[in-house]
Amino acid sequence: MKIVVIGGGTGTYTALIGLKKYPCELTAVVSMMDSGGSTGVLRDEFGVLPPGDIRRGIVALSESTPIMKELFQYRFLTGSGLKGHSFGNLLITALKEITGSDAEAIKQACKILNIKGKVLPVTVDNSNLCAELENDYVIKGETKIDIPKHDPELKIKRIFLEPQAKAFEEAVEEILNADKIVIGPGDLYTSVLPNIIVEGIKEAIVNSKAKKIYVCNVMTKYGETNNFDVEDFVDEVEKYLGKGVLDLVVFNDKKASRRLLKKYKEENAQQVGFSLEKLKNKNVNFIKADLITEPNLIRHDPDKLAKVIFES
Repeated sequence: MKIVVIGGGTGTYTALIGLKKYPCELTAVVSMMDSGGSTGVLRDEFGVLPPGDIRRGIVALSESTPIMKELFQYRFLTGSGLKGHSFGNLLITALKEITGSDAEAIKQACKILNIKGKVLPVTVDNSNLCAELENDYVIKGETKIDIPKHDPELKIKRIFLEPQAKAFEEAVEEILNADKIVIGPGDLYTSVLPNIIVEGIKEAIVNSKAKKIYVCNVMTKYGETNNFDVEDFVDEVEKYLGKGVLDLVVFNDKKASRRLLKKYKEENAQQVGFSLEKLKNKNVNFIKADLITEPNLIRHDPDKLAKVIFES
């Protein structure tokens, strides 16, 4: 079975960690719009594609030793030029300098970490993510959307790329040849949808004969998905992907602990709810299940999520 996971950030990392335990060919197609932290600095200074989400995908699929994976994720805590940078980001940047190609740098990093499957950029074009708010104000840059300096109560009306980016050819091929396409989980406007608005990706998903599965988030994010329910997430995905494209939506139905929900409430985040009546009106199948793990944070459990995806 060929499974393609489309997204970015910790959501894609979680899905890959669980799925790589199953007998399948895995490909991660990850967002190239990150503009903050170590990634943002390297992007500005070296002109490389954002390496952060690529790094996470490589670590998730790595069959290498634990120390190698830890090294790739290691973030320098001191040093005037190194503080805040992850070793993996620096390695990918160095490989770009050596090979002269972002795509080749990623390929070599995958070999070094001995990954099971593929990690591909959604595009190799340098582009910025932009968001137009409900008051028509436009924000440019992924990190400014992710960590809002504007009024977080304002809804995001639409997102777009500036300039428009074309899909990486190998990513399109993998999507077209997949048996299952998994979209999400991840921050809706900064990790998931930025992939779909890359020119050629929506068309590839629509034309693929794969089963298209959307994994809904378990928590809302202040400034992006305030007060969203499952149906709101689905509406937004269909707004960019088209109605009738998704075959299945997977969402969590286990109530998280009061202790952690109280902690999230302090950050203006809440658990994503759902209405079975409203979901009945959607032209898509739904699977609800206990999908979360919550020792310190409320997140998808890799094994629970992978089991539902693989068996659906």
